Amino acid sequence: MKGESPTTAPSGVEQIAIVGSGPAAWTAAIYAARAGLDPIVYEGAGSRTMIPGGQLMFTTDVENYPGFADGVGGIEMMAEFRRQALRFDTRVVTEDIVRVDLSERPFVLYTSEGDRVLAATMVIATGANARWLGVPGEERLAQSGGGVSACAVCDGALPHFRGQRLAVVGGGDSAMEEALYLTKFASEVLIVHRRDELRASQIMQDRARRSDRIRFLWNRVVVEVVGDEAISGLRLRDAVTGTEEELSVGGLFVAIGHTPNTGFLEGQIPLRENGYVLLPTPWRTETSVPGVFAAGDVMDDYYRQAVSAAGTGCMAALEAERFLAAGG
Repeated sequence: MKGESPTTAPSGVEQIAIVGSGPAAWTAAIYAARAGLDPIVYEGAGSRTMIPGGQLMFTTDVENYPGFADGVGGIEMMAEFRRQALRFDTRVVTEDIVRVDLSERPFVLYTSEGDRVLAATMVIATGANARWLGVPGEERLAQSGGGVSACAVCDGALPHFRGQRLAVVGGGDSAMEEALYLTKFASEVLIVHRRDELRASQIMQDRARRSDRIRFLWNRVVVEVVGDEAISGLRLRDAVTGTEEELSVGGLFVAIGHTPNTGFLEGQIPLRENGYVLLPTPWRTETSVPGVFAAGDVMDDYYRQAVSAAGTGCMAALEAERFLAAGG
């Protein structure tokens, strides 16, 4: 049952429009619905690398989300998040928001089907897309849970990675962090880098070099992920000599960065240098545009966890409710 609305938007204007369909978006929808804001969620139509539900749709087992003692499948978890939002009468539209006009309120959102939506407040929860290598076998094994991942903290502790030789591709701080985390579970961690020097900060390089479980493979480029139902190895090309070799591994973690899904904003709100949404006030989700809030991985390049995304979704909904109640 819906609660009593603390405010009433003008006729034809949504009180709150939520763009996205990961943990942040559905949590925002649950809180907004229970506050009587009658939320509408634009969950996205999906593409080759991003589908409604976000990155968790490519994760077979989630073992670090509180409340699931035996773990839960990523797809199952997102289905439950969505079902809970629907229980409180959240309206869901399976379309993308392709453009917005945030120059004045009510805000204007344009959908992929050509509709024009007016909203008093908006939550941006479109997440971030992991950058992939784009080589044969990678996408198939990532989507099937066959041992290819873009998040060591999310997946590294899973049973099928324990005691295995694991590979991390990348040369920045994220790659070093992923590799160091994986040393807790792997027999050996191989950092595969296309150059002969790292981009990572010196302190992160030093930590990785000190580990007796980490080995560096310099001037190597992954040209294929080998394996049918599960990864069995990598085909590598020497960037200097051009020769190829096959390396046996039990898992691949791609750590070459993420791209936040902010293209549809087209400069309507300030972004940070790395493209993530800028939040001017610490521990708040309101952007530089009053009434526009951001939650989850679209504004978080540090934690990138389902539980932290859900938390910021809660924060965004509460802030939107208070904004509206104050006459915003």
